[in-house]
Amino acid sequence: MVDVKEYANKTNKTKLKQAYMEACSNNDFYEYVSKLPVAEDVLIKYTSTLEECYLEYSNCSKCKNLATCKNKVNGYCFTPEKKEKGLVFSYVCCAKKEKYDKENKYLNNIKYFEIPRENREASFKKIYKDDTSRVPVMKYINDFIKKYEKGEAVKGIYLNGSFGSGKTYILSALLNSMANKGVKCACVYFPEFLRDLKASFKTDYEEKFNFIKKVPILLLDDIGAENVSNFSRDEILGPILQYRMDEGLPTFFTSNLTIEELEKNLSITPSGIDKVKAKRIVERIKQLTVSISLVSENRRN
Repeated sequence: MVDVKEYANKTNKTKLKQAYMEACSNNDFYEYVSKLPVAEDVLIKYTSTLEECYLEYSNCSKCKNLATCKNKVNGYCFTPEKKEKGLVFSYVCCAKKEKYDKENKYLNNIKYFEIPRENREASFKKIYKDDTSRVPVMKYINDFIKKYEKGEAVKGIYLNGSFGSGKTYILSALLNSMANKGVKCACVYFPEFLRDLKASFKTDYEEKFNFIKKVPILLLDDIGAENVSNFSRDEILGPILQYRMDEGLPTFFTSNLTIEELEKNLSITPSGIDKVKAKRIVERIKQLTVSISLVSENRRN
């Protein structure tokens, strides 16, 4: 009498071996599995999984960058590894992913709010060095980094100047650099932040407001471009600046307006003109920053 179970096992083994031999008709696959330090009878058990690993390995060998990664998990390769007498399979990070993670570890320490991608990826290496008008701000930035790292009290910058001169890019590069050193930072496009904050009264208003108020290093981008109101000036900007001034938290600003023009701009709201409150805001900015002008060629064209 035929042992049905034994017959089924034998048939299954035959099928597995046939599948393995068929897979090995691809010389590249055979070369790939031959390098694994396990016996052939072990390989035969995992033919379909090894084929999947080989496909991902092949994808990696032809891959130019993470954006073109064809594997199931971007930046990872499904890989076999010997364990005791068998095989285990796991996703292993590729060299391109490791490099990307190393270069972008600063992203764990920085928050952006409506900041363009170009500025989110800003770095000192990419800053144009053929423009002497940038020397004062770059010199101050170098001094800022040295003093901050020593734990010394140091002011931020109120950077005003011409449209497209690179104000936001330069200061974004600074904050990205500090984030890369482990310092928590935030880059905020101020006009849009105000609109978003006002719309979040019933949700996460306090969380957003307190984060911006207390983050160790803050950039308020394009201040003076917002629609000034009693709310934006007295309920948002004023308390943020007061807290940061009291706590000695470095704060940076970019604007197309000089500090004098900003004061005039802040004095006018739909409710009327209030020079006293505007002056109070500007005095806080002066306490927090040094004022530097950057008039340069428009590089956005």
